[in-house]
Amino acid sequence: MSLEDWDRHIVWHAFTQMAEYEPLIIDSAVGCVLRDVEGREYLDAVSSLWCNVHGHRHPRLDAAIREQLDKVAHVTLLGASNTTTIRLAKRLIDLAPQGLEHVFFSDDGATAVEVALKMAFQYWHQRPDPRPQKNTYVALASAYHGDTIGAVSVGGVDRFHTMFRPLLFDVLRLPAPDLYRLPPGVTRDGALAHYLGTVERLLAEEHEQIAALVIEPLVQCAAGMIVHPPGYLAGVRRLTRKYDVLLIADEVAVGFGRTGTLLACEQENVSPDLLCLAKGLTGGYLPLAATLATDEIWRAFLGTYAESKTFFHGHTYGGNPLGAAVALASLEVFEEEQTLVNLRPKIARLSEHLARIATLPQVGDTRQCGLIGAIELVRNRDRREPYPWEEKWGLRVCDAARARGVLMRPLGNVLVIMPPLSITLAELDRIAKVVEAAIVDVTERRAAT
Repeated sequence: MSLEDWDRHIVWHAFTQMAEYEPLIIDSAVGCVLRDVEGREYLDAVSSLWCNVHGHRHPRLDAAIREQLDKVAHVTLLGASNTTTIRLAKRLIDLAPQGLEHVFFSDDGATAVEVALKMAFQYWHQRPDPRPQKNTYVALASAYHGDTIGAVSVGGVDRFHTMFRPLLFDVLRLPAPDLYRLPPGVTRDGALAHYLGTVERLLAEEHEQIAALVIEPLVQCAAGMIVHPPGYLAGVRRLTRKYDVLLIADEVAVGFGRTGTLLACEQENVSPDLLCLAKGLTGGYLPLAATLATDEIWRAFLGTYAESKTFFHGHTYGGNPLGAAVALASLEVFEEEQTLVNLRPKIARLSEHLARIATLPQVGDTRQCGLIGAIELVRNRDRREPYPWEEKWGLRVCDAARARGVLMRPLGNVLVIMPPLSITLAELDRIAKVVEAAIVDVTERRAAT
């Protein structure tokens, strides 16, 4: 049998219908270019699922892993530590919003969120004035926070999560602050007040039972790149403080430069109680996640062994030294290469491309936050009527882009442009032109039939 046969019949791919899967086997990569086993090259327009930051095979990141290998590859954090992971924890605290002073390491985004949910729950039981009735969570409609049971519970993507409903705990749900599909009678100018009003009404009624509110700052990524109204995050932070509810900020996808600042929370001067990081934490090289917590939360877990206040949660590879080494190197590259400063012309160029693509008749909306771009395909532009997801229009366009040498992955009818931050202007131009041509090609073929 061949690699293709093994890939098709042995490897079980995530979020992939294996009965329809056609192998794409990547053999190597440099910068923003992936190369498959046949030698074909593809521009990586989605950062290998939103995690690659500085490009593939970056010499500083490669060297950091090799150097760490000469020291130690893995040390457990269960009652022990290592020099590299300690340095990373300190660096993260130095860069994080004020008030976050402690770091718990895990493996990926879902585990970072799972850690935050359990910390919030245990905190309310163990603080000096316990409030164990605060055991409920608030999350947004269409939210996605990972695929562990707790993360799925606070998630809200029915197509992903309906099957697992009997396993999940109940969550109080807020409407997604969507500026494209606004509620009847709500204008874009009035959207912020409307959506914050729904938050306040829920918190006012239910705060006695709410442990925490979970939010992706600025952009709900897997929901279809829903960009929140400016001021929404700050308003939510103000309201959670007013009603004594913890705020969990899930920056797994939006952190590490994606929105134009190192962390999305910076843009509205928000300090959450718990901050979840992963994906770009290691520059997209190795699995590593971190949950940052305030000193108030940390102190609720301190006591004698007999008091059993310990956080009984852990991951074998949490805080792995190889991951910590490459994460430290990635943060150094941000400074050395002035990554965030150099993003500004790329963000502006992406805006120009999205404005042009927005005029296509099958495009209902384009959205952007930093170097995150989204293009929503619609059946009827005037009515904002979506294509049925079963018809796979997003996948068809991505297949057409792939045939032109650009690798993408859609969110239903939403095309995502989220390349490595190291993308050049010329590469960004090529991605946008290929996406535009693919939309025209696929929709015109549909019209012809």
